[in-house]
Amino acid sequence: MPTSHKIIIDTDPGQDDAVAILLALASPEIEVLGITAVAGNVPLALTEKNARKICELAGKPQTRVFAGAIRPLVRPLVTAEEVHGKTGLNGPELPEPTMQLVDEHAVDFIVRTLMAEAPGTVTLCPLGPLTNIALAMIREPRIAPRIKRIVLMGGGFFEGGNVTPAAEFNIYVDPHAADVVFTSGVPTVVMPLDVTHKALTTAKRIAAFRALGTRVGTATAEMLEFFERFDEGKYGTDGGPLHDPCVIAYLLKPELFKGRECNVMVETASELTMGMTVVDWWGVTKRPKNALVMRDIDHDGFFALLVERLGKL
Repeated sequence: MPTSHKIIIDTDPGQDDAVAILLALASPEIEVLGITAVAGNVPLALTEKNARKICELAGKPQTRVFAGAIRPLVRPLVTAEEVHGKTGLNGPELPEPTMQLVDEHAVDFIVRTLMAEAPGTVTLCPLGPLTNIALAMIREPRIAPRIKRIVLMGGGFFEGGNVTPAAEFNIYVDPHAADVVFTSGVPTVVMPLDVTHKALTTAKRIAAFRALGTRVGTATAEMLEFFERFDEGKYGTDGGPLHDPCVIAYLLKPELFKGRECNVMVETASELTMGMTVVDWWGVTKRPKNALVMRDIDHDGFFALLVERLGKL
């Protein structure tokens, strides 16, 4: 199967980030040009290590991993150990990685890659705070028109926020970076909480990963069992939302998702609503549509795709 997507995954792993990375590395249609780590769910020293652990778990140690921004553009770093555990990947016992980080800053790698590859061929897939992407756009404004599109997990509208009443974690951690990205003019697809809260890791779905009988299947089940306990307690659901793999699933099977083109702006001034993604779902402003915002997912199809692909690793 020929490669149909060249991507850079920008990530702060995180158990759900890990599943997204595994899905990308298991899919022959996707060429992962590099994985760039950012501070988010846990500090950068852990997110870059976790990215390497996942590549080794997938049996893809040749994947290039770069360390990026250690903190947000303006605000102090907020992390989420209460969700992801002290390591960010609590659940399975994963060995310390032997593969090395590439000795280049993630932002330099993003800029260099986008300037070298043909315009309109590279998709950026941010799964965490948007600090690295914004820094790259600020550092080299010529990259924006060269990006094919950005498919990101972040924000929430009808579902509100998950870290404050108004804000979803990824956007809240670095709202100023999110503002740079949403006003960049790059075609953007958004997987907000409105979608990811419909993709729940039920006991039956976790059992399907364990039933693969592989190291990847078992580790995925262990990660999801750890990760979901926080959201089950918070939302009172069977299973927790599986956020970040929605980004990669959209590249593989866009028909799993439904949404509409909207204007999205990010609040950067009010402490009450800091990091809110203000989605003009009903078109009540004259602001230009800058994002395809997803609202619905075929959750059974989504989990079937995950199990099928992760079974190949």
